[in-house]
Amino acid sequence: MITIKNDEEIALMRISGQIVGEALKEAERFVRPGITTLELNAVVEEVIRSHDAIPSFKNYHGFPAATCISVDDVVVHGFPSIKVLKEGEIVSVDVGACKNGFHGDAARTFAVGEVSAAKKKLIEVTQQSFFEGLKFVKEGGRLGDVSHAIQSYVQRYGYGVVREMVGHGIGRKLHEDPSVPNYGSAGTGFVLKRGYALAIEPMITLGDYHVKIDADGWTCRTCDGSPSAHYENTVVITENGVEILTL
Repeated sequence: MITIKNDEEIALMRISGQIVGEALKEAERFVRPGITTLELNAVVEEVIRSHDAIPSFKNYHGFPAATCISVDDVVVHGFPSIKVLKEGEIVSVDVGACKNGFHGDAARTFAVGEVSAAKKKLIEVTQQSFFEGLKFVKEGGRLGDVSHAIQSYVQRYGYGVVREMVGHGIGRKLHEDPSVPNYGSAGTGFVLKRGYALAIEPMITLGDYHVKIDADGWTCRTCDGSPSAHYENTVVITENGVEILTL
């Protein structure tokens, strides 16, 4: 069942979204060669808690940290650790925050120092694919149009679109209906309505789209070892159109 958010609930989601956006901006300031992903996680958690909010991911189905931090071939759900970031890597930081009973969720992929032209392009295309999909997020539109727009844009560049991991509805729960794939057919899927809140999150690979899960049950990485990028925002459909809550 897809929940419709009223104006008061959307106002509360804006607050959570702003906290997530601020946490990601702060994380970007600290991304550099030599910092550990555990240190980066601490930066994000401090921002979230400074707003009297709760990290949405911490202890969620047993996830151990406030932030999912995924390096190079890790697509999503990487554990923060004592791993030191190295020049030339790319790192995806996925953040959730809950305040006043509502969640915000967003992700960015950052370059660690100087990275290859191929990795830079991957980051750029992944980010733009979100905005290509966003063009179709409107009252009366279909969810499949959003998914199709993302996939079509990404595949122009020969990149892989991860199938197993998808976006989702969001609100009082971190993950709500509907699922929001980054691939699909135009003209299909749910009809979008005012009050729908979605976390749209393209996860794109430089190689093949197939992924595997590590023995920890969480870490999702590309099967072929190719780098992956992730870009996500929480959006809501209002009477004035679509609004991004986490920028």
